[in-house]
Amino acid sequence: MNENTFDIDSIRKDFQNLHIKVNGKPLVYLDNAATTFKPQAVIDATADHYKTGTSNIHRGVHTLSQQATEAFEQSRDKVRDFIGARKSCEIIFTKGTTEAINLVASSYGGAFLNKGDEIIISEMEHHSNIVPWQMLCASKGCVLKIAPFNDQGELIFDEFAKRLSAKTKLVAMVYVSNSLGTINPVKEVIKAANTQGAVVLIDAAQTVSHLPVNVQGLDCDFLAFSGHKLFGPNGVGVLYGKEKLLNAMPPYQSGGDMIASVTFEKTTYNVLPYKLEAGTPNVAGVIGLGAAIDYVRSVGLTQIAEYEHELLAYGTQALSSIDGLRLIGTAKNKASILAFVLENIHPHDLGTLVDEEGVAIRTGHHCTQPVMKHFGVPATSRASLAFYNTKEEIDCLVRAIHKAKDIFK
Repeated sequence: MNENTFDIDSIRKDFQNLHIKVNGKPLVYLDNAATTFKPQAVIDATADHYKTGTSNIHRGVHTLSQQATEAFEQSRDKVRDFIGARKSCEIIFTKGTTEAINLVASSYGGAFLNKGDEIIISEMEHHSNIVPWQMLCASKGCVLKIAPFNDQGELIFDEFAKRLSAKTKLVAMVYVSNSLGTINPVKEVIKAANTQGAVVLIDAAQTVSHLPVNVQGLDCDFLAFSGHKLFGPNGVGVLYGKEKLLNAMPPYQSGGDMIASVTFEKTTYNVLPYKLEAGTPNVAGVIGLGAAIDYVRSVGLTQIAEYEHELLAYGTQALSSIDGLRLIGTAKNKASILAFVLENIHPHDLGTLVDEEGVAIRTGHHCTQPVMKHFGVPATSRASLAFYNTKEEIDCLVRAIHKAKDIFK
């Protein structure tokens, strides 16, 4: 595939942010792992709700409430189709990946994990897939085990398998690492965990915008992702869970809409998915997420994956040609993330200097401090690519890095 067959020019016209200037230079936005730009279709869907369709959902009999409810639930159906879930009731709307993971840790973990039970995560997890399990272990007396990765940033599967036992009750693992780009062999992880009867949660925050995902094909028990990394609005995310597990879990929060009936003597809870969606949701955000899914599907995730693979290969070669630059994360199977350190220039300094050239990259520990510790660095610079980026933009990054090197000479 090339940029002509992919019609990159047409795609870029859908994203107004791509056409602004920063410091007098055309913006080159390479921070997509942090958040993605929104196509006009998503902006329009969100704005239209506020302009002509504002209403609360589920409980109103008037026209606006009925219309908002229908649009909200249509988005749930779109998510179900997008990730291949069996039923729409298995789709729980949250504020994002972080809340989705916390929901599982608090509700499932709080109800079903006990002292001495073991939880396995990987060394490359985002903090939001580390800290909730540490907190659960502290409160319940569970044991947290860490599966390591090698110096290429690849999960050492044999070491993961060694940590599995009859005591393993839950495995939580990232599908695509936000700081390395590694695509983990999650299907094999799930299969191995299932042999021990463990449930598996997959953090797909960095996956759903790059690769097709099918939860039934994976056979994961839980999967979480955020709307804002899928070209959708901030403040909305998804927890997928198998129906039998979600039914068994107690409510995560209490309040409106998660109840069937309330008296001072007793409260009974609503059915799925509403039992786990207390209070007024982010209605506009969910509608915008539905529009984002429509947009991504119109482009095609298979085509997106192929195009981004070309960008990744081009970027890897271009950055590798820079003297003194060391790539961090060189897994054979990875998504379009290029993390690196540059000799004699701190990542924060580099980020500031390339920004002067209009190039936006992320610098820091990327909420993966254990990853930084593994490689013996305090931070990295990270260029993360989306399907609206181009090889010319990677060239702009390379030129900006060379200018930064000249300044530090």
